[in-house]
Amino acid sequence: MNKELQSKYGKVAVLMGGFSAEREISLKSGEAVLNALKVAGVDAISIDPKQDGLNQLTTHSVERVWNALHGRGGEDGQIQGYLQSINIPYSGCDVMSSALAMDKLRTKLVWKALGLPVAQHVMVETSELETKDAGEILKQLNGCVMVKPIREGSSVGMAKAEDTLSLISAVTAASEFDKEVMLEQWVDGEEFTVAILDGKALPSIRMNTPNVFYDFEAKYQSNATEYHCPSGLTPEEEAEVGKIALQAFEAIGASGWSRVDFLRDRTSKEWFLLEINTVPGMTETSLVPKAAKVAGMNFQELVLKILDTSFIDRK
Repeated sequence: MNKELQSKYGKVAVLMGGFSAEREISLKSGEAVLNALKVAGVDAISIDPKQDGLNQLTTHSVERVWNALHGRGGEDGQIQGYLQSINIPYSGCDVMSSALAMDKLRTKLVWKALGLPVAQHVMVETSELETKDAGEILKQLNGCVMVKPIREGSSVGMAKAEDTLSLISAVTAASEFDKEVMLEQWVDGEEFTVAILDGKALPSIRMNTPNVFYDFEAKYQSNATEYHCPSGLTPEEEAEVGKIALQAFEAIGASGWSRVDFLRDRTSKEWFLLEINTVPGMTETSLVPKAAKVAGMNFQELVLKILDTSFIDRK
């Protein structure tokens, strides 16, 4: 153990796993974070709310939490509220910004109100599916859409639809994850992401995949996905996308760290905000560690910097 780090952080719990559809990815993120903390000399343990129960926080006299819970329960304000209620500091965003960021629709409404770039979209409640005119929706959104459950991450439940039958099928599949489903106008372009850490934008990453889009398989299972960091943007373009990412981050009251995802139209070169992830992945193939490395920060340094966000005043 490193006495200096023990004195600074005390007993640290890495929360991982949980109950969401992103459980397996969370376990991988958590293990990577836990290993880095231990190698650094931090007195750290793992706690899986599903297997261990949150009472382990008090049983082990935990003084600080590194939150690696992805998805519902861990990224939507629930665990943040619980930790605040028992006075345990935690990494990342607070209750309000976590809850807002988890809801893709409400996030886009805030961004749109502030003049930030978002694609056209409509909402479908699964109970209304049969009364919706799928053909009219497609026409309204230029004939092709991305179907998204509004409260899932890691591209869970997402699909492209460009005709009536595929739209109805995709909405039905997405409804297994959420009763509210977003239909977002398809943007033909490249996917980028910008990590925010300590109030600064890290270098952008451009993702190339042979898949229809950067889906769950492309993110976590494929060897064919290519990551470019530096992303190939000019200094002016890099500054522009970094500025938009910071504006999107600040718009929802985010703090600590997050990752902002974009599409860039191939023809117009216009940026479109997709979503913001307040507990991004920290696996071997995750994006934030890639950007941090280009910024001159190794994985262990990144993990400790994120743990430092637990010192943010939540009052």
